[in-house]
Amino acid sequence: MEFVYVVPRTALFPDFYPHGLIRFQDAPAAEQSCVSRLAFEASIARDGFFVERSVAERTPAWKQVIPYTLVQCGERILLTRRTKQGGEARLHDKHSIGIGGHINPVDLEEGARAGDVRNPLPAGARREIDEELDVRGTYEIRSVGLIAVHVGVVHVLRVDGAVEVREREQLEGRLVTPAELRELAERGANLETWTKLLLPHLEGLLFTPMAVANR
Repeated sequence: MEFVYVVPRTALFPDFYPHGLIRFQDAPAAEQSCVSRLAFEASIARDGFFVERSVAERTPAWKQVIPYTLVQCGERILLTRRTKQGGEARLHDKHSIGIGGHINPVDLEEGARAGDVRNPLPAGARREIDEELDVRGTYEIRSVGLIAVHVGVVHVLRVDGAVEVREREQLEGRLVTPAELRELAERGANLETWTKLLLPHLEGLLFTPMAVANR
């Protein structure tokens, strides 16, 4: 039995419900094209709880919070394809630029040990990365926005080193440029929905040399 982390929709989005990609900003959000990152994370910690996944799937008023991390090496991003040996059947043979999955109770425990007493999201994002990838070298991660339906919290992980998928019989991976990814989309590649939603926004989400220097 799997337990997943949910937050009431009205707690996360009291004023409007986002569609597509919504960028985070650190100050209070002044318009509906952005969401305050601090307010969002405060709601995750204050209002979230774990329920059986089957119950969460039947309750639209609860939004399942799912970390979804883009992996960037230099100017390229990691593109994966789920094989028929791994994951959910609906994802088989689909290409994705995100590494992620549901938040589980172990993430809340790990977050508490790291100082995030009530916010399991960072620990959940790190666990999914560690399970799926072998990251060699230093890296930094930042949250940049969210995607509606289930609440996919979009992160970007910048790696100064190398990255490879772990279980190669279940997952294939290679580094591509945003231009190469768009060419794949134009040729009709089988892209998962969240990847399609992020594709028009990639340049605004990825680390740039200037952004890295100022961190």
